[in-house]
Amino acid sequence: MTTRNGKVPDTPVEVLVDLLSKAVGIATANNGVPTELMDHLQRALDIASGLDDYLENITTPESEPLTELYRKTVTHDWDQVYKDGKTMFRLPKECITGHVEGQTLKTLVHMCQAKRILEIGMFTGYGALSMAEALPDDGRLVALELEPYLKEFAQPVFDKSTHGKKIHVKIGSAMESLKELTEAGEQFDMVFIDADKSNYINYYKFILDNNLLRLRGVICVDNSLFKAKVYLKNVTDENALALRDFNAFVVNDPRVEQVLLPLRDGITVVRRVSAAAECSRTKAIITEDEVFRGVRGCTILERMRLDGRVAYVTGAGQGIGRAFAHALGEAGANVAVVDVDPIKAETVVKELTLKGINGLAITADISKSEDVQRMIDSIMSKWGSVHIACNNAGINMNSASEDTTLEEWDQTFSVNLRGTFMCCQAAARVMLKQGYGKIINTASMASLIVPHPQKQLSYNTSKAGVVKLTQTLGTEWIDRGVCVNCISPGIVDTPLIHSESLQPLVQRWLSDIPAGRLAQVTDLQAAVVYLACDASDYMTGHNLVIEGGQSLW
Repeated sequence: MTTRNGKVPDTPVEVLVDLLSKAVGIATANNGVPTELMDHLQRALDIASGLDDYLENITTPESEPLTELYRKTVTHDWDQVYKDGKTMFRLPKECITGHVEGQTLKTLVHMCQAKRILEIGMFTGYGALSMAEALPDDGRLVALELEPYLKEFAQPVFDKSTHGKKIHVKIGSAMESLKELTEAGEQFDMVFIDADKSNYINYYKFILDNNLLRLRGVICVDNSLFKAKVYLKNVTDENALALRDFNAFVVNDPRVEQVLLPLRDGITVVRRVSAAAECSRTKAIITEDEVFRGVRGCTILERMRLDGRVAYVTGAGQGIGRAFAHALGEAGANVAVVDVDPIKAETVVKELTLKGINGLAITADISKSEDVQRMIDSIMSKWGSVHIACNNAGINMNSASEDTTLEEWDQTFSVNLRGTFMCCQAAARVMLKQGYGKIINTASMASLIVPHPQKQLSYNTSKAGVVKLTQTLGTEWIDRGVCVNCISPGIVDTPLIHSESLQPLVQRWLSDIPAGRLAQVTDLQAAVVYLACDASDYMTGHNLVIEGGQSLW
């Protein structure tokens, strides 16, 4: 078989294809071979030879920088580089990670939600760039490489990729670099080992013994099948024997569980066993309580998940409400997007759908009791429950107090306070019956101070009412499983306040904020998830103020 770079057989499948090809050739030249045997041999060859090409075709295509790096690697004269003394070792182009394995690593990074990755042995960086593409913008991949030439070789391609800035290459002994990382207190969500095979055990032991792997992190080990030689008899190849020893070591390590995936030359994925299992094994003297095990066996981050919960957000077509809808959905909830503007509600649902979040658009004016009840009925009809009620919709009309009309007062209170109350009541009737619920109201910093220089009597007073409403309901319903809390944002940065006429006002606001900036809607997202999740079950009637310190001055 000839692969896309014309290399010799290097993986178990490639070796198998080579052997079957030779067997078919011998059988074809021998007239005495039964037709049935010949057919079986040819069928086996077709299955084996078609596998790698099929995997390539059905796997998501690699990015252009990865394609460039692959071509650059397989067309490079590595033998000449070694002869010229530019590398310490003769580097075969077969060492490159490649398309399918690269996409596998990329998928594992996504699944682990990794932010920090350690790669031991980079070669030309195909695997590093594949994993970096899956990292968030603030993610970081540290690649340990012995050959300076390889960093110089890969860097131009890294620089062309928007993800290349996430890759930091450390040149030198991998073991010395591991010691430096340990001394610096570094930890990683994922570790990829693809270096000198004789040291695999040493790298693996050092990583686990020195806590370089974070809680719930994974170690991926390349070449763990090593051309099938790890399980064949009478093997003398030193690398194969080293990998055989490594595989046996991992299998017998009670600290971990693992699976060997027969992808290319084998990838072993390793993770720690649970803390409780490790505690039992070591007979450690610890206080085995919920602090150690986690509440219901869940870590703190798992307790903040909202998987299977049903939430609604009013005023979710834009601004804070839209940010709340995305945050609750990202945490796992199904989200009803409620807004007076049907187009805005549908647009946000489309955004959620693109992220794999179940959404439902509902048009409602929360100042109308019939709309509020229809909202609850629609959610119950769709998902059968309401677990999280995020009452965010509100309006603000500015006027001097002596000029504030009853119409402005009534309209503001009708939405901000009366509407919030009706939503709380309608949602609670479902939640009290099921014995569980989280109600989160949007109040305002204006419930604590009088923001200035703008004049907004109706708004300030209505939001103070939302806080007292929250406190009262929070005390009444907590013993029946329903927590009621509110969030009071400061002045939030929106497109509206960027108009030239409002710049003097914005500058005045900024002078009153210790943080030196306006709030972003993203500054509020973690708060709504916390108040919506099980981790806040003992919190009720609280006004969570997020205003950059403005209410303190």
